[in-house]
Amino acid sequence: MDRIPDFIAQISIWAVPILLAIIIHEVMHGVVARMLGDDTALRAGRLTLNPLAHIDPFGTIILPGLLLFMHLPMFGYAKPVPVNFGRLRNPRTGMIFVAAAGPVTNLTLAFLSSVALRLLAGYLNGPGGHTIIYPLLLMMVASVKINVALAVFNLLPLPPLDGGRVVTGLLPLAAARRFARIERYGFLILLLLLYTDTVDRLINPVISAIAGALL
Repeated sequence: MDRIPDFIAQISIWAVPILLAIIIHEVMHGVVARMLGDDTALRAGRLTLNPLAHIDPFGTIILPGLLLFMHLPMFGYAKPVPVNFGRLRNPRTGMIFVAAAGPVTNLTLAFLSSVALRLLAGYLNGPGGHTIIYPLLLMMVASVKINVALAVFNLLPLPPLDGGRVVTGLLPLAAARRFARIERYGFLILLLLLYTDTVDRLINPVISAIAGALL
């Protein structure tokens, strides 16, 4: 029971950064796809920051909440924005740009949060500093951490993660087709890598290095 008040406090700090990180990540996939010729996401009503259009009950709410409660590394996801790669003007090159848009967006949000953190820190000792500015500082720290984690995780070269789609777009066509077949098993492979802590060993040093440079 002693953990409940701490959990509620953590939710108040992490909820907005997590929602923004996950939702903007997905929206930017659709924005870049539209720029490159595919308006599927626009027609599906997914080019919006309205959380109701993107929330996946488990990936956006339950999973991050459980991880936060158990003090484990944060991770979450929204409903994928639909993209028809065949409608892109250059499907293979377009796939690379559309896939990379998500992680690049998260790294950009992490950098902007780092800048905001430094700007807000100057007002900490002013009027309302500890009632308004301090919670905002904690939210900026959370934003840096979650955005860096999402960017690095999604760059893993495993379909259907963004990194897997980037690799698919870079490989010669025959090899790309063979590599893309992994996608049907991608989720199971990812679960196995997570269960064996392989993912943590691979990405945690990278996440720590980038987040440490920004904080």
